[in-house]
Amino acid sequence: MAKTTRPDRKKNARKAREPSEFEETTLSVDRVTRVVAGGRRMRFRAVVVVGDKKGRVGLGTGKANEVQAAVQKAASAAKRAMIRVPLRDGTIPHQIDHKFKAAKIRLMPAFEGTGIKAGGALRVILDHAGVKNVLSKRFGSNNKLVNAQCVMQALDLLKGDRSAPVESKKQEVSAEENELPENLKVKEISRSDIDQEGNLRG
Repeated sequence: MAKTTRPDRKKNARKAREPSEFEETTLSVDRVTRVVAGGRRMRFRAVVVVGDKKGRVGLGTGKANEVQAAVQKAASAAKRAMIRVPLRDGTIPHQIDHKFKAAKIRLMPAFEGTGIKAGGALRVILDHAGVKNVLSKRFGSNNKLVNAQCVMQALDLLKGDRSAPVESKKQEVSAEENELPENLKVKEISRSDIDQEGNLRG
């Protein structure tokens, strides 16, 4: 007898995923081995960067026997270890030099239109953090994981307001400055008026 099919029960039905506010990028997937008493055990290590391009970014690593599982672990670890980067007009607030293990980097603020002058792991992390204009220089190691960890520590050491974007606060201040009391009037004076007032006082 043939099995009856029910439309409400589909084995391969997948729920529509809601769009996430974070973007994920896999920096690298490496094959690592661990030597044990019975021989060598091989696994995969994934490095993932997660960010919302609004000042929050995270870096995570994960190991598993399969690549997909390692990437999922790394993404979960990156979301748990997110930091907030202080931004000022689309760039970092000040220059910073940082060294971590064999990697050494230098980040410098840049004017509007410069873009992200960086490569490798630096570019991916700065882009996910929401930095639009920055200059950078990398010294030492070429290891992606070490460079990524060095950049994350440097961004965490930046001094600035991490509660809200600086651009929005500037707009609020300018709006308050434009609002003048009704009884306050602006009067223009010249150099002759100042000299005349000084003579009267004298």
